[in-house]
Amino acid sequence: MTKYIFVTGGVTSSLGKGIIAASLAKLLQARGYKVTIQKFDPYINIDPGTLNPYEHGECYVTEDGAETDLDLGHYERFLNVPTSQANNVTTGRIYQHVIQQEREGAYLGKTVQVIPHITDEIKRRMQLLGESNEYDIIITELGGTVGDIESLPFVEAVRQLRWELGANNSLVIHLTLVPYLAAAGELKTKPTQHSVKTLLEYGVQPDILVCRTEHKLSQEIRKKLAQFCNVNINAVVESIDASTIYDVPLLMLKENLDKTALTKLKLSNKNEPDLENWKNFLGKLKNPTSEVCIALVGKYVELPDAYKSIIEGFIHAGATNECKVKVSYIAAESVTKENVAEKLKGMDGVLVAPGFGERGLDGKLNAIKYVRENNVPFFGICLGMQCSVIEFGRNVLGLKDANSFEMDANTSNPVINLMEEQKNITNMGGTMRLGAYDCEIKKGTKAFAIYGKTKISERHRHRYEFNNDYLKQYEAAGMIASGFNPETGLVEIVELKNHPFFVAGQFHPELKSTVANPHPLFVSFVAAALANKKSK
Repeated sequence: MTKYIFVTGGVTSSLGKGIIAASLAKLLQARGYKVTIQKFDPYINIDPGTLNPYEHGECYVTEDGAETDLDLGHYERFLNVPTSQANNVTTGRIYQHVIQQEREGAYLGKTVQVIPHITDEIKRRMQLLGESNEYDIIITELGGTVGDIESLPFVEAVRQLRWELGANNSLVIHLTLVPYLAAAGELKTKPTQHSVKTLLEYGVQPDILVCRTEHKLSQEIRKKLAQFCNVNINAVVESIDASTIYDVPLLMLKENLDKTALTKLKLSNKNEPDLENWKNFLGKLKNPTSEVCIALVGKYVELPDAYKSIIEGFIHAGATNECKVKVSYIAAESVTKENVAEKLKGMDGVLVAPGFGERGLDGKLNAIKYVRENNVPFFGICLGMQCSVIEFGRNVLGLKDANSFEMDANTSNPVINLMEEQKNITNMGGTMRLGAYDCEIKKGTKAFAIYGKTKISERHRHRYEFNNDYLKQYEAAGMIASGFNPETGLVEIVELKNHPFFVAGQFHPELKSTVANPHPLFVSFVAAALANKKSK
């Protein structure tokens, strides 16, 4: 029977439930268990696809085209196992389904209520991944904080589900904050006590407490938390601030989080966890032999979480190159023709980030023109690729009004055009070209040298594409289309012939970079930046 672990949060948000869930899953996986993680978010949006990145960070896209919470990126990066539509559920999706059922008469005229109809649907979704018997353990992270009104149905569903599953088939991990008051010179347990009290009022007793803290928990503090929160003292787990999220699995191993969970689920501690590759990665990450500076030019640089997967891709690629990647965030709007050289001074490489809309477009074009003309390694992702096409059209081909149809529907040179299948779409949510699509790479190109094969698959999230009416013109001038979708002919990768590293993809390679498999485009880009630094 599949076992279930529920991860709740208290006191404050942003404590790192996703990292704790992913770390525990990594430890259980390393012991030989088949594990997956799912995230239940309490907001009413159907998915994060229509949310501004400032609201919720990046929108993470799965292989099957689900627009999901960024925590799913952590799950995949830690476990090296793809997630799917079933791994992320929002309140909006729950209510949408229940209301649709009601409209179809599925409830036979009954009054539709939060209990049982909403909670029943939550429970059904929580167990969907377990129906295949593919997993030994399913970890469910509940978004939000215990005590929030919107989280109540999820907590109630957990209470009911634990009763239905029976003893030893589920457990609750409650993540809280144990703050340090400098004036008093001590850690305070009261916020955690109140958080657990709230959870108890909802009928849920946590089995394990994971305590985020800036200072080590003394035995006295652990005993106090155990006594007042009704847990065993060995179930009080210290989660001290770490220099990198990739330290957390080893810190949780030291705290015996995985052993405690397995004991409570009546599962054997079979095999000591095999974490050699993880430790090797950490060794390279923490002991770099060199450093490169990469400029990330984007619209949402005030909130780095908007580019979370890109940053993690650089961490993976940096470790592979035994090189520390120092990312400088540059607001695209701030880059002008006059200051571009100063803005990018000292940068060993430049990445132009994905995004939507016209804001910051000129700044991205200015940055791309500079790196193209000055042989600075360049990497463009999605809109970054489209910008490289626009810049080349304007400044090399002489198409002065070259533009994307997204930015100017009246341009006489739409070198980036709206995809044919997107032209009649009016609903914005979940209607882009989403998920994994095949790409064929031309031999003899830089893309082929990077991937080492002609057939790849990458994840997408876009509505606009390279306009193939201009392809011959571009290739004649030196911008090569080195990757195509085999079915539609859509240009997936462009690169420059006579440039040390100028590669851009219509897809999002950052979504497939993991600790175990750093993405080759990121690895090669960092290597090119390193070579550029040495040549200077």
